[in-house]
Amino acid sequence: MLVALLLAPPAALAGAQKYEPLSASVHGALSRSVSDRAPQHSSFEDSTVATDWLAEMSGRLAKRIPDRVARMEFLRSVHYEATRAGLDPQLVLGLIQVESGFKKYAVSSAGARGFMQVMPFWVKLVGRSEDNLFHLRTNLRYGCTILRHYLDIERGDLYRALGRYNGSLGQATYPNLVRAAWHNQWKYTPGALALR
Repeated sequence: MLVALLLAPPAALAGAQKYEPLSASVHGALSRSVSDRAPQHSSFEDSTVATDWLAEMSGRLAKRIPDRVARMEFLRSVHYEATRAGLDPQLVLGLIQVESGFKKYAVSSAGARGFMQVMPFWVKLVGRSEDNLFHLRTNLRYGCTILRHYLDIERGDLYRALGRYNGSLGQATYPNLVRAAWHNQWKYTPGALALR
């Protein structure tokens, strides 16, 4: 059944992060994380790593985001925001595939928005009123920050953190779909291109 779900056309499986009261220190840290706007530097180790990763991921993403310029901006932004939050960029691509099917303007029945299906209460909780969850970098910044927060709460337990992210804590379907997308669609080993 899991294989059938992965082979089906990409459809959003967005849930809804649940509002949980935050301590003052966590609130402050999350607010600082989502407020830093412009990338200060590249998130890649060097230009060769960047070229290889972007070429590989661009080929995999071409059917979902046909415009090359938009696709490259998307991939650079995913890599930057994921790396900034201490996340594997390929994990984030898997999460986006499951959450929104790579649809920038996706809105779930619960009201989650954008690529990473961020609930609007996060803007009120830790952001600024002018933050637009349909803006590429804003959505990725929030989504990666929230997933990092849930990983911290769950002491690194990805299964539970993904459940929190989707609002389905304790249920296996969503974490299993994200992990399968991550490993089956987006797995990447640096230097693998040189071995071909």
